[in-house]
Amino acid sequence: MASPQLQAVITSPENFETLIDTLQSQDNTARNAAETVFDELKRMPDTCVQFLLNSMRTSKNTQNRMFCAIMLRKVLYFVNEGDSVVLYKALSQGVQATLCNEVLIALTSETEQSVGMKIADAIAEIGRLIYEEPGWAELMPVVTQCLSTPNTNMNIRGLHVLSELALHVAQSLVPQIDLIVSMLGTFLSKEDMGVQVAAVKVAASFIEVFEDASLLEKFAPLLSMMLQCLGALLSAGEESSAQEILEMFIIIAETHPRFLKRCLEPLVSAMLSVTNNAELEPGTRQLSAEFLVSLCEAREKAPGMMRKFPSFSNVLFAALLNFLLDIEDDPEWHRGDGLDSNEDAGEGDLYVAGQEYLDRVAISLGGTAVMGAASSVLSAWSRDEDWKKRHAVLICLAQIAEGCSKVMSQKVYLAMLATLCQQGLSDPVSKVRWAACQALGQMFTDLGPSLQSQEHTRLVPSLLNVMDDAQEPRVQAHACAAVVNFSESVEGDVLPLYLDTLIQKLLILLQHGQKIVQEGALTALASVADSSQELFVRYYDTVMPLLSHILRNAGAKEVRLLRAKALECISLVGMAVGKEKFRVDANEVMSYLQHLQQSEMDTDDPTMGYVLQAGARLCKCLGQEFFPYLAIVMPPLLKSAMLDPDVQVHDANDDLDDADDQDLEVVPVGNKLLCYRSSVLEEKATAISMLSCYADELKEGFLPYVQQVLSLCVSPTEPNVTPLLRFFLHEDIRRSAAQLLPSLLRSAVMGLEKNIPGVTAADVSAILNLIWPPLMEALGREPDEEITATLLDGVAEIVEMIPDAKVMVEQKWIEEAFNAFDTVLKKAEERRKERLSRQAAEDFDEEERAALEEENEVEEELFDQVASAIGAFLKRWNDDVLPLVEKILASRYAPLLLSTGTSEEERRIAICLVDDMLEHSPLARVKHFATVMPVLLEGAANSRHSDLRQCAVYGLGVLVSKAPELTRPYVPKIQELLTAIISAPNARDEDNEMATDNTVGCLGKLIEFHGEVLPENGAGLANMWIKCMPLKGDLLEAAVVHEQLVRFVEAGDNRLAPLVAEVLAVLVKVLAAGTKLIDGPVGLRAAQVANSLLPAHQANPVVSAVLAGLTPAENANLATYVSGSIPIDSSSNSAASSSSVAAAAASSNK
Repeated sequence: MASPQLQAVITSPENFETLIDTLQSQDNTARNAAETVFDELKRMPDTCVQFLLNSMRTSKNTQNRMFCAIMLRKVLYFVNEGDSVVLYKALSQGVQATLCNEVLIALTSETEQSVGMKIADAIAEIGRLIYEEPGWAELMPVVTQCLSTPNTNMNIRGLHVLSELALHVAQSLVPQIDLIVSMLGTFLSKEDMGVQVAAVKVAASFIEVFEDASLLEKFAPLLSMMLQCLGALLSAGEESSAQEILEMFIIIAETHPRFLKRCLEPLVSAMLSVTNNAELEPGTRQLSAEFLVSLCEAREKAPGMMRKFPSFSNVLFAALLNFLLDIEDDPEWHRGDGLDSNEDAGEGDLYVAGQEYLDRVAISLGGTAVMGAASSVLSAWSRDEDWKKRHAVLICLAQIAEGCSKVMSQKVYLAMLATLCQQGLSDPVSKVRWAACQALGQMFTDLGPSLQSQEHTRLVPSLLNVMDDAQEPRVQAHACAAVVNFSESVEGDVLPLYLDTLIQKLLILLQHGQKIVQEGALTALASVADSSQELFVRYYDTVMPLLSHILRNAGAKEVRLLRAKALECISLVGMAVGKEKFRVDANEVMSYLQHLQQSEMDTDDPTMGYVLQAGARLCKCLGQEFFPYLAIVMPPLLKSAMLDPDVQVHDANDDLDDADDQDLEVVPVGNKLLCYRSSVLEEKATAISMLSCYADELKEGFLPYVQQVLSLCVSPTEPNVTPLLRFFLHEDIRRSAAQLLPSLLRSAVMGLEKNIPGVTAADVSAILNLIWPPLMEALGREPDEEITATLLDGVAEIVEMIPDAKVMVEQKWIEEAFNAFDTVLKKAEERRKERLSRQAAEDFDEEERAALEEENEVEEELFDQVASAIGAFLKRWNDDVLPLVEKILASRYAPLLLSTGTSEEERRIAICLVDDMLEHSPLARVKHFATVMPVLLEGAANSRHSDLRQCAVYGLGVLVSKAPELTRPYVPKIQELLTAIISAPNARDEDNEMATDNTVGCLGKLIEFHGEVLPENGAGLANMWIKCMPLKGDLLEAAVVHEQLVRFVEAGDNRLAPLVAEVLAVLVKVLAAGTKLIDGPVGLRAAQVANSLLPAHQANPVVSAVLAGLTPAENANLATYVSGSIPIDSSSNSAASSSSVAAAAASSNK
C-alpha cells in the first residue's frame, strides 16, 4: 500500500510537479524526503512512467521538462527489489506503447533544444531495449523526419539518436548506406557547427560498428570533412565541441586504424599540431595525443603502421616529452609529512598525461624506435639550465624503461643511463634528485640485474649520498625506495659489497629521520634482508631490538603505517636469518600479532594487510613449529577472506554520490558501472593468498581448516557468496584459489600417509570429489592465461599425489580433464593464429615480428603446461590413457612437430610430450616407434636450440633403454649424434650444459643396453662417458647418471677397469657435493665403493688432486657419507671420521 506522501503525489499532476521541484532542491533534507517518495513511486512502474511522460510533455517549467526526460531515461533500467527485469519490461503493454509514441512526438514538438536533446537520450535508451527485439517500426521514420527538415535543432536531435543507436540500426540501414553517407556529407558542409559535430558523431559511430571493408570504404570521403570540422571548431575557440570530435577520432583509431591510412598524413600532422599548441586547453592537447598513442597501440589491426610513418617517432616523442614540463616546484611538495601526502603537488594535467603516454608509446613502438628518438634529446636536456628539462629527462627514463628494456639493457645504453642518473642524483634542485631516484628505481626493476651488475660502482655510492640529504626528506625517502628496487633484482655477488654501509645508513635514518623517511627506510631494510638472506645474520642482533622498539611504541594514529612497516620488516628479517636465529623473538612477535588482531582497528588502518602477510612469512620461517600459532592467525584471516566488497551496479549515466571516494573502484561494463570497495577487495585478496601460504607450508598441520577453506574456494555455505575460483572481479583471488586446491588435498593426503587419527582414504576421496568438478569447470572457462597455467599446475599436482588414483579417480573425470586440456589448447591456437595473421599486413616489420614472438610465449607456456599435466596422467595410468593422449597429440601437438611454420620452442614442447608418452606407455613405444624415431634424431641434431636438443636426446635415451630391440638398427646413428654433441667445443657453455648432460645420460644407456653392437663392447664410449662426469647442469639427470655409474662399479663392469682412478675421482666429487648430485641412499652405496677402491689408488695423481682440492664443507659432506649418514646441511656436518676416504682427504688437505 502506498504511503500517504506518495498518495498525495499521485492524486494530481500538480503535486507530482511539486515532487519534481523538490527532487532538484538544494535543501538536503527536503530533497532526501522527495527521493524516498520517488523510490516508492518506482515500485509502481506504469504510474511512474505516465507521470514522468506527462510532466515532460506539459510542464511549463523548462528545467522540470528536462529533469523528467533525464529521470525517464534512468528509470527504464531500474530494477525493483525482488524483480528480475528492468522497469521498462515491467510496464504494461499499453504504457509501453504510450511511452514509445509520446517520446517520438516530444522529439519533434519540444521547443527547447536542451530538453529535446534529453528526450533524444531517452529515445536512444528505449531503442537499445527494443529496436532489435521486439522492434520499433515508428522510430526511423521520425528520425528521418528530423533529418529532412531545415530546422538545425531537429537535425541535431535526429543525428544524436542515430549516433547513439548506431550499434542497433546500422545493419538494417546497409541498403541505404550510400544515401546516409551523402546526407552526412551534406550536414558536414553546413555552417552550423552543432550540426557538423552531430554528423561527425554519426559517421564515427557507423565506422565503429561496421566490419566490412567495402562498407567502411564508403565513409572514406568523409574523413577530410571531419578533420576540417575539427579545425574549424578549434579556430572558433569551441574547444568543448572539438574535444567531442577528438573522442570520435580516438574511437576510430582504436577500432579501425587501417581505415585512417588513406588520410594518415594530414590527420597525424593536424593532431601533432594540436598536441604541440600551448594556446589550447590541456584537455584538448591530451585528446589529440591520445589519438596518436592509440594509433601506435593498434598493433593487432595495423602492425608497424606508425613506425613506418616518416619521422613520427621523433616528433611524437618530443611532443610528449614537452608534456613533462607542466610541473612547478610547489613548496607543499617539500613538506614530506607522509609518503603520499603532497607527492603530486605542482604536477599539471599534461605532466600526468605525458607520463602515461610515454609508457604506452615505449611498449607499442618498441625500444629501437623510441630510444632512437630519445637519445640525443635526453642528452641535450640533461645539460639544460632549466631544471624542468633535467627533471623531464629522468621521469621519461622511468616511464620508457619497461617498453624499451631490451634495447636499454645493451651495455652502451646502460653506461649512458647511469651517467644521466648520476648527474641527476647530484643535481642542485631537489625535485631533480627525486626524479633521479625515480628513474633509478624503475630501471633497477626493468633493466635489472644488468644495470646493477654493470654500473653499481657509480650508482650505489651516489644513491647512498642522497640518503644523507636530511634537508629534503622526500628525496631521502625516495632514495630508500630505489634501494628496494636495487636489492630486489641484484645479482648475489653485488649486494654483499654494500651491506655494511647500506644497513648502517638505513639504521641511522630509522632513528633520526622524519616519519616519511623512517617508513622508506623500513621498507628498504626489509628488502635488503630478503635479498641478502643468511648474510643478514650478522646484523640481526643490532637490527631486531630497534625494530621491536618501533613495533611496541608506534601506537599513535599518525604512525600506524610505520608500525605496519616495522612488522613487515621483522617478518622478512626472520625469513632471511632462519628459524634457528629468529626462534627466540618469534614468540614475542606472535603475541604482538595476536594483540593487534584482537584490538579494534579503524577502517582506514593499513595494519591488517601487513598483519596477514607477516603471519604467513613467520609460518614460512618457522615451518611446522608455527603450528601452535595457527589458532591465533586463522580466525581474522578467514574473516578477511570472507569479506564482501559491496559490489553495486549503476547506470553509466548515473551521477555517483561518492564518485570522489578514492576507495571506490568504478569499472565500466557495457552501459553499466560496476562499483566496489578496492580496499576491501585487496584485503580479501591478501587473505586468500596467505591461506595458500599456510596450507602449502604446514601441509598436514593445516588439516583443521581444510574443509572451511575448501568451501570458500568451490562452494561457500553462505547464500549469495561467489566461490573464490569464480571470483571474476579480482585475478589474484582466482589465482590464489587455484593454488590452494592442491595444497588442501595434500594436507589430507599427508594426514593419511602419517596415520593422523581421523583421516581416512574416504576423507581424501571426499575432498577430491569436491575439488575436481569445479577445477575442470574453471579450466575450461578461465579467461586469464596465467591463471589457466596455475590451474594446469594444480591438475598435475593433484594427479601425482592421489594415493590410489585408479580407485579414487573416475574414468569420466579423466575424460573431462582431457576435454578441458583440448579447450585450453584450442583457445591458445586461435589467439596464436590471430596474431600470425598480422604478418600479412604491408607495414609488418622485424620489430613487430619480435613483439609477436614475445606475445606467443604465453601460448607456448600453455602448451607446455598442458603437456606436463598429460605427463602426470601418463605416469599414473600408463597405457590406460594412451587413447586420450593420442587424440590430443594428433590434433594439437603433431602439427607442432610436422609443420614448417612452427618455432623450435613449439617443437620442443611437443617432443617433451612424446618423451612422456614413450617413457610411461609401453604400448606407445611399440605403436609409434617408427614415427617418433626420425623426429627425435632430427631434434638431437639441432645445433641452434639447446632445449629442443635436450628433449630429443632424452627421448632417445628412453627408447635406447626401454625399447632396445626396436632401437638396435639405429645405434650407429645415435652413437654418432651423441659423440658429436659431447665433443662440440661449446658443449659445456651455460646454454648447452643441460642438453649435454642429457646426452651423457643417453650415452650411458647406450653403453648399458647395446654394448654388444658397439665397437670394443663400448669401452671407448665408456671412457668418454666417465670424462664427462660429474654432471652439474641438469641435477635430475645427474642423479640418474651417477647412480648408473655406481651400479656399473658394483657390478664390476670390465669396461671401467682401465678407468678406476678416474671413476674414484668422480665419486669423490659427487659425494663432496652432498645430496646435490646424487640421491642420499645412492650416495651411501657410492661411499662404500669409494672406500673399497681408495687403498689401491690413493697415490694416483688424479685422485690425490681431487682430494687435495676439497673445501672444508665438501670434506664434511664426504665424512658424513662414509660414516653411514646422509648429509643434510653442509654447515652442520661433522668432518671427523676414521674412514679411509675421509682420512685421505684430510691428509691431502694438510
